Amino acid sequence: MNLDSKKVVVQLENVSMHFNMSSEKLSSLKEYFIKLLKRQLFFKKYVAIDNVSFSIEKGDVFGIVGLNGCGKSTTLKIVSGILKPTTGKVSVRGSIAPLIELGAGFDMELTARENIYLNGAVLGYSKKLINEKFDEIVEFSEMKDFLDVPMKNYSSGMVARIAFAIATIVQPDILIVDEILAVGDFHFREKCTKRIETMMKTGTTIVLVSHDIEQIESLCNKVMWLEKGKIKMIGGVKEVCEAYKNS
Repeated sequence: MNLDSKKVVVQLENVSMHFNMSSEKLSSLKEYFIKLLKRQLFFKKYVAIDNVSFSIEKGDVFGIVGLNGCGKSTTLKIVSGILKPTTGKVSVRGSIAPLIELGAGFDMELTARENIYLNGAVLGYSKKLINEKFDEIVEFSEMKDFLDVPMKNYSSGMVARIAFAIATIVQPDILIVDEILAVGDFHFREKCTKRIETMMKTGTTIVLVSHDIEQIESLCNKVMWLEKGKIKMIGGVKEVCEAYKNS
């Protein structure tokens, strides 16, 4: 791992992420396989992230802003290790709790009670730890009355409550948050914000994507503005957010 200093916990160096997308519209799976076998299937390259470099220091609350499709969520997935970049180098120091895709790490056919153990295992928590923290997870999520309901019957807000409660029950070195605070009611968003603020005070590094610019301004100390997969601007909150709002 080649981190520039002891303070740096996340570092991306010249990172690019390319996806292959079908260049033609196919009407069926059969047509797809026929063209694939005949080698008539053509793809065009989509560049989600283009030669991005930045570093995040321990204790930073690092916000990422930009329009839909600019590469925000892809960047979070690369930092979390969910995606391996096409080119470039990613270095991360410390444990990560990713809150990226609602339902990721859950089996929606299982109940919330079962999923607390399943998702806990995905995040690397022992069964003993989940047993000890179970009541606290349930209390924070406010899902006590729905514990034995299959999660396929949950709303996105209810899934978010369970996901956030599990991921933050043990303080990670790095918390990755992608729009999850935009889901659910005002009361629960306030609870999530307070828990994040507590983590901030005790040294957790937070990487946050949000369309709520006021949330970015109130929580973050550094901001990166992405535009079409490239860094448009990176720096202090006031400077970047003002430029973004006026763009």
